[in-house]
Amino acid sequence: MFDQLFAAQQKAEEIKKRLDTVSVFGEVENGAIKITATANKAITGVAIDEEFLKNADREELEELLLTAINKALANAEEVSSTEMQASAKDMLGGLGGMFGQ
Repeated sequence: MFDQLFAAQQKAEEIKKRLDTVSVFGEVENGAIKITATANKAITGVAIDEEFLKNADREELEELLLTAINKALANAEEVSSTEMQASAKDMLGGLGGMFGQ
């Protein structure tokens, strides 16, 4: 039983490490602002088109940055959730014998 729980914990750690290597993106205004993040929800990059920046005011820029960041984080959540659900199915399949199933 403890071996199975330990294996499940190791699997969760492996998934977390893998999610650190998966990039997700959020962009607005046809790519004028692009946010890159890991599937573990760490922002790794911000790119703002030079021409857009010249013509944008502060309020617009702040609003669009928030939107792009939220899109990137939503994409990260989706990838993370999918990975965790797939892993949970695998782990529960292996743990089913513990509960007499």
